[in-house]
Amino acid sequence: MSIWTMNEEMRSIKRLDKDIEVDTLIIGGGITGMTTAYFLKDRENVCLVDAGLIGHGVTMNSTAKINYFQQCVYTDIADSSNYDNAVKYLESQKEAISLLMGIIKEENIDCDLERVNSYVFANSKEEVSFLDDEVKFLRDNHCHVIEKEPPINCECYKGYYVEDTYIFNPIKYLNGLKSVIDKSVSIYENSRILEIEKSDGRYMCYGERFNILCNKVILACHYPFFLLPLFIPMKSSLEKSYMIVSNVNKDRKFTCISSDDPVYSCRFYDDGENIYQISLGKSHNLSFSLDNEYYFDRVKNIFNLKDEDIILKYSNSDIMTPDYMPYIGKIEDNMYIGYNTWGMTNGVLAARMISDLVQDIDNKYREIFDPKRINFQTVMKFPLYVFNNMKSFVGSKINKNKDFYSDNVRFVNRDGEALGIYTDDEGIEHIVYNKCPHIGCSLIFNEVEKTWDCPCHSSRFDIDGKRIKGPSVGDITYKK
Repeated sequence: MSIWTMNEEMRSIKRLDKDIEVDTLIIGGGITGMTTAYFLKDRENVCLVDAGLIGHGVTMNSTAKINYFQQCVYTDIADSSNYDNAVKYLESQKEAISLLMGIIKEENIDCDLERVNSYVFANSKEEVSFLDDEVKFLRDNHCHVIEKEPPINCECYKGYYVEDTYIFNPIKYLNGLKSVIDKSVSIYENSRILEIEKSDGRYMCYGERFNILCNKVILACHYPFFLLPLFIPMKSSLEKSYMIVSNVNKDRKFTCISSDDPVYSCRFYDDGENIYQISLGKSHNLSFSLDNEYYFDRVKNIFNLKDEDIILKYSNSDIMTPDYMPYIGKIEDNMYIGYNTWGMTNGVLAARMISDLVQDIDNKYREIFDPKRINFQTVMKFPLYVFNNMKSFVGSKINKNKDFYSDNVRFVNRDGEALGIYTDDEGIEHIVYNKCPHIGCSLIFNEVEKTWDCPCHSSRFDIDGKRIKGPSVGDITYKK
């Protein structure tokens, strides 16, 4: 559960249970998949499938900021690529905001949209000059940036904000979008794709109770559930972040984020009955930190949150590219992807670009966001990504009993199978196979969220082993 699904209204869903043939298949019903479906709604024979419910993946755990002031991303892009690409990335983010605002207005979607000020602040003296450089870039490119520190209690040495940014409820947006496209796009939930095969220029997508034959495939899931052709693990890293939702007395109508590590961020949300602060902290490489409780405590302490005010805790993971720009586009004939952090803008951007490519419409961002691109940063960081993957895999096998586990977590071998066991407060044992179906990493038990998490590529399973999030396509439920 997240803040966006806490009061979500019950609705009927359609589940695919027979073989079908379509022209274009979209896999994943988050911000990217559903917005792509919206842009393709007038095209014949489009189908979208999601392994769970619409929006109940990475989108559900987003802070849902619609924002182009993204820490120091533009100077990072200029340094790792070139200045012109940084300018194009800024243009793409503003265009994505405009597209999203246009959809919400055109379709009259009630999604708690609000215009707010968005701050970026330096949380160390060393970061001040980097933040100043970022602001200079924005001002040189016609952005109105105002110097002022955010009204928060975190350590802050300098701050700036922009006024033309937004926040919303992403689940309300997706449900509203679904009602718009339901009659023209076939949408199936709880319908998991397990494997994709290419034959004679078409794709056969195998599900649990169905097969889908299609001409084009759009991968709008969080992370690809196969390695080839793009080999994403060797061209990116995964970064984990931790969110705490707490009750507050006043909607302060701003967002803020620190300019660099350690990352801290917050925003506010008024659902009409209560006001909440959504606090995020300590994004880190998935390969290097596994103690969830420690990082949730860091968020609580940084924002001075009181235990009695806290109502939810949950985590999320984002794909980080070596040159800070998203992977969006074609990975082979008639197969497309769209991945990166800052998902509310980049998800809409990916939807626009992919829908253009599917329809053979030229898109001005096609080359700079091409997922096949190779540049200096990709080459330089390749050994690091290899090391991260090896460290995660080997580390998960060598030491299963982490120091931070309570006595309720243990690992055993039974009948030749490695098992993980969590004993809950009522003495009930929850037993799972301690092996991620994706590439075989051993799992970490997250005692805060009561989930089994993969330290390699962020697959997630519930307390009894049912898959919550990929790239794994299988469960780890123990069968006696």
